[in-house]
Amino acid sequence: MPTNPFLDPAFCIRWSELTPEHIAPAIETALTRAEAAIAAIGAQPVEAVSYESTFLALEKATEDLNVAWGKVGHLQSVADAPALRAAYNEMLPKVSAFYARIPLDQALWSRLKAFAARPEAAALTGVHRRFRDETLADFRQAGADLPEPARQRLEAIQSELAQLTQKYAENVLDATNAFELVVTDESRLRGIPAHAQAAARRSAEGKGQGTAERPAWRFTLHQPSLEPVMTYADEAELRRELWQAAAQVGATDAHDNAGLIRRILELRAEKAAVLGKGDFADLVLERRMAKTGAAALAFIADLERRATPAFRRECRELEEFKARRTGAAAGPLAPWEVAYWAEKLRQEQFAFDEEQLRPFFPLDRVVQGMFALVQRIFGVQVIPRAAGAVEVWHPEVSYYDLRDAAGRHLGSFYADWHPRESKRGGAWMNYLITGGPQPDGTHAPHLGLICGNLTPPAAGRPALLTHREVETIFHEFGHLLHHLLGAVEIKSLNGVNVAWDFVELPSQIMENWCWERESLDLFARHHETGEPLPEALFQRMVAARNFRSAAATMRQVGFAKVDLLLHRATRDFLAAPDLVAAAAAAVATCQVPTEPPAPSVIRRFTHIFGDPVGYAAGYYSYKWAEVLDADAFTRFKREGIFNAQTGADFVRHILSRGNSADPMELYRGFMGRDPDPQALLVRAGLA
Repeated sequence: MPTNPFLDPAFCIRWSELTPEHIAPAIETALTRAEAAIAAIGAQPVEAVSYESTFLALEKATEDLNVAWGKVGHLQSVADAPALRAAYNEMLPKVSAFYARIPLDQALWSRLKAFAARPEAAALTGVHRRFRDETLADFRQAGADLPEPARQRLEAIQSELAQLTQKYAENVLDATNAFELVVTDESRLRGIPAHAQAAARRSAEGKGQGTAERPAWRFTLHQPSLEPVMTYADEAELRRELWQAAAQVGATDAHDNAGLIRRILELRAEKAAVLGKGDFADLVLERRMAKTGAAALAFIADLERRATPAFRRECRELEEFKARRTGAAAGPLAPWEVAYWAEKLRQEQFAFDEEQLRPFFPLDRVVQGMFALVQRIFGVQVIPRAAGAVEVWHPEVSYYDLRDAAGRHLGSFYADWHPRESKRGGAWMNYLITGGPQPDGTHAPHLGLICGNLTPPAAGRPALLTHREVETIFHEFGHLLHHLLGAVEIKSLNGVNVAWDFVELPSQIMENWCWERESLDLFARHHETGEPLPEALFQRMVAARNFRSAAATMRQVGFAKVDLLLHRATRDFLAAPDLVAAAAAAVATCQVPTEPPAPSVIRRFTHIFGDPVGYAAGYYSYKWAEVLDADAFTRFKREGIFNAQTGADFVRHILSRGNSADPMELYRGFMGRDPDPQALLVRAGLA
């Protein structure tokens, strides 16, 4: 009987066979196997337990389920469809409940504790000692030592959270896809770059709107469609319509997330209380670098304090600039005017328009340049597979192998760059298979993926990217390298399975090479002429790098602050007559003052409400890791941005080590000292 494709352990995944009707049988089978494996650990005589029969057996027990459910979850994010969504949602409560039950299984927990009390456990070293300690901490943090009623309640909370956060994410995706604005009057498009107009016209044609004689232009809330309008459209009414639609995502009718937010916050607060913590932030940060919600909030408050004078200056400057240009009195801009007038101000101050860079960033050349760069720095080679050589989930998806200098196959990955209605927004990296060192001394390859929603190609023209999109590719590839270069024999400690406020270091450090002349010369070439980025344009780009950097900092501070406040002062927000308005008021000092005021983002903030934990109480991690990446890159700047020895040290101390040691220990291994926050302030022009 052929293997269910979701349970097939083969490295080359049969995507065409991963159809919705296979999901329930596969996951039911994987759950049964995992439950039996865990029951076997808990059934062994306490006096006979060993490291292999407890900790290592637990690691292996869920492997089939992890891989099968990972495939389901991935498809749900890149190929959403009614049958797939129904199959996913049917199994989600069962899978969530199973994972929630593991640390609450008393027979299992008693065997783990029995081995942990043995001299053999004390004798464990290196990654095995780390695995022992992390597993024990996982169980205790999840409530393993609680009485039975509390354990049952935790299991129920986890299952409900999984369903609520999935529904929240579906509402955001469905609301985003439900909106379109079709323009038939070409005069309304003044100011919008030609590539964005062409994309809007193709989008309309793809929906059967407009003709060659009477063209139409279709705009959506997907970023490559939305951003050029908000930044460049001269018609304020067009910007207002799109801004209002974007602001209403997750806020109207069947897609209203307000009730879900309340219940998610209630459940998270209850979970923290059951586990003896004052709030959800303290619960999730206990084993991250920040340690407590108070420490994370203090870090964010310090950034806010440092950025506030420059932020106020930038807000005043923008209001005065618009007043000068329009002859009106200076005052708060409308929220749909901020990006537009900021771009006009930047062009005036730096003679720099982001769109001037686009012809120099064709997607294929950017990707090839990035591969050349990591080969020089990290000694790894990326080799594309021919189209059709490996099955993929969509014709646009590419497949690559990663090999070390000796030709050893370290791993492979898929790349899926452009938006589709069936694909969630944003950019992300994920993994499908974790390999690494094997007991016989060989290395099993890892399998990962990288996804984005970047500007798609136009008719007869390649996909031409913004510089921010180039940074996005480098960022996600940094996450991917963290997985693919992992050399940790315990799979659950490999790659990106690290403290959440450390995980962004490998991704964010990669963005630094997008600003260096030497690295840009590897790929920044005109898509028609092949000429390199002109030096004058490069200089203007660098000069404009910190344009409104305080506003950019405050935007991230605002996201992090509202996240931490919601998860620290949950009762206060739940008691507010309007929770969403209370959330907006709590971070008003971080927002550009506008009229009307912009509503809170929390109804569409999938980072913190689209997953049972995810970035909840952890959004501060972006700025925390920026401190790490800005500081760590100073070593590359000092020793050479292509210095292979520095790159090898980064692989040895950071990229290959996963969660095999405390993150601060790994950081000190690379830098020889603790991180210096000053590096970030200097880079952002705030020091």
